[in-house]
Amino acid sequence: MNRKIFETLFAAKGIKMTDQRWVVLQAVAQSKDHPDAEQVSIRAKELDPTIGIATIYRTLSLLADLDIVQQHDFGEGRARFEVQNDHHHHLIDQETGDVIEFRDPDLEVLKHKIAEKYGYELLDHKLYLIGKKK
Repeated sequence: MNRKIFETLFAAKGIKMTDQRWVVLQAVAQSKDHPDAEQVSIRAKELDPTIGIATIYRTLSLLADLDIVQQHDFGEGRARFEVQNDHHHHLIDQETGDVIEFRDPDLEVLKHKIAEKYGYELLDHKLYLIGKKK
């Protein structure tokens, strides 16, 4: 991750990239899973032991508002976060809470067909599938 790119993005929105914001962004971006705020806190503290939980919550909210980090609600009563570098969807295992990322070209076509069928242009969407293994 290149800090200069994110500093430029923040500056364009009139916001300063602080060291603590950078730490939180790194903690999310380096995650292979979809961490909640507590997990982000643990990972951020590994990078900067002085960072506080309130700063982490505020920063996660800011990063989500800026569309730098995506905030997900997988029905667990807690927000989970990711830096989404590519377009994908999520399949959540109801029993284990595991989150499987997937891409499906047929689904991409179907979403647009559904919007067109009802006279809409698809601008954005969030799709979470919830299931259990057979």
